[in-house]
Amino acid sequence: MCLISFAWQPGTPTPLRLMGNRDEFYARPTAPLGAWQDSPDVIGGRDLEAGGSWLGAKRGGVVAALTNVRDLQLSVPIGAPSRGELVANALQSDDIEGWLTALNEGEALRYAGFNLLVATPQRLWHLHRGRDRLALSEVSPGVHGLSNADLNSPWPKLLQVRDALEQSLLPVGTLKTWPSAVQRAMQNPQQAADEALPDTGVGLELERQLSAAFIVGEHYGTRATSWLTMDSHGQIEITEQRFGPLGRFEGETTLALPCGSLASTP
Repeated sequence: MCLISFAWQPGTPTPLRLMGNRDEFYARPTAPLGAWQDSPDVIGGRDLEAGGSWLGAKRGGVVAALTNVRDLQLSVPIGAPSRGELVANALQSDDIEGWLTALNEGEALRYAGFNLLVATPQRLWHLHRGRDRLALSEVSPGVHGLSNADLNSPWPKLLQVRDALEQSLLPVGTLKTWPSAVQRAMQNPQQAADEALPDTGVGLELERQLSAAFIVGEHYGTRATSWLTMDSHGQIEITEQRFGPLGRFEGETTLALPCGSLASTP
């Protein structure tokens, strides 16, 4: 994914709410949200080119999500594996903390830059692999955002979707506006003002295009908006909306992962 906002509230009935956008070339082959044939306890979208994912969940209460770090000065090893395999590996690991520790001790340097979130109902880890540091930490309770830099880096679109999530959790009468208000912010195609743009080395024109929460393009853009909730028992529900070139809507899927069985809603 390229933009994520999430509310981490351990000890509550719903410890995790998360929404994110996946930006990618439309030509890259992709499977929509579904159960994985090689791992039936896992649901998520699938990159059919390299086999990884950007967001997925495992029966029993595990969620993993990834953003790439955009930094042209970050050294990338020759033959680096796809970063999407980190999500797949997290969801297939029998020892999440041990696996994350090994990544933090140097295994993560095999990959290009990334942010990896891995959550259970009780714990949420963030692993950052950037140019200047490799760091594993547990995320503090609250509302957070990730784009293509570090956790809560104040990029305009990150601030917008994080603020929308914060507001969506405030009661309005007896109702809350999750997920609709956050979805509107995630699917906003407005670009940031030039003076607010980050400088990641890709040039002004591309920085402008990538500054929108929802990127509209002919060959590259936002291909999916996904949101999920995980409750304190580890039950997970994910919705994925899919888009084609120029933002054309291509379908929606909702899947639930109860503790015992897999259910879907068209």
